[in-house]
Amino acid sequence: MKHLENRVAVVTGAGSGIGRALAEKLAEKGCQLALSDVNDTGLQETAKACGTATVKTYHLDVSDRDAIYAHAEEVARDFGQVNLVINNAGVALSASVREMTDEDFQWIMDIDFWGVAHGTRAFLPHLIDSGDGHVVNVSSVFGLIGVPKQSAYNSAKFAVRGFTEALRQEMAIEEQPVAVSCVHPGGIRTNIARSARMGKSENADAQREGFDKLAMTTPEKAAEIIIRGILKNESRILVGPDAWGIDAINRALGAGYQSLVARFSKKSLYGA
Repeated sequence: MKHLENRVAVVTGAGSGIGRALAEKLAEKGCQLALSDVNDTGLQETAKACGTATVKTYHLDVSDRDAIYAHAEEVARDFGQVNLVINNAGVALSASVREMTDEDFQWIMDIDFWGVAHGTRAFLPHLIDSGDGHVVNVSSVFGLIGVPKQSAYNSAKFAVRGFTEALRQEMAIEEQPVAVSCVHPGGIRTNIARSARMGKSENADAQREGFDKLAMTTPEKAAEIIIRGILKNESRILVGPDAWGIDAINRALGAGYQSLVARFSKKSLYGA
């Protein structure tokens, strides 16, 4: 995909954060947009921010498999084709393995992993039919390294990474006209941490304040990086200097990174 003009782009989680910024940047590039979220108010604000671009909005809960497949068919009918799908919708959970509930674990996996997997599978036939498709799945730097109290989030984001990297290889081997990219944002200045679920012993205010201090990249800058990566057909799109740093440490130290993360987490997450 060398350009985006008149391409039909699908963005989930478009009501705020990276999703909204992506919608605005894609509109500037001339895309027609199919935007979805569970936050209808935020979604309408995003649509207005896209100016004169062709935009249709859809209420979509990505944890609902049947709704995702119905959404894919509806978008294909509304626009006649689908060229780009960005599975961006996500949530956060901070809790230790011992404290997190089964319900919270299921909640984050249904949205952060199954939402991506079903979103990819539902739209894949339409992307192939377009003759020039691209699927972009948003993982995280927590899809590169494990972090204490993020086991559930790690599970989802590592799964997204593995799923997406396998799909990219399949598309290449099968000579299908679909490019595949996995996005690994670092700390982005969005509300994901403020809306995160917390374990019963977590100091929610302290964690959210800590995230705000570490968030190095604006959603607008993140969107620019992601779109540049799409146009370059990058397999792994690292977003933010912290993402590049974490990736480098992981490559250099292998499993040895864990001792560094443990020392940092002992102070920042456990107050020890």
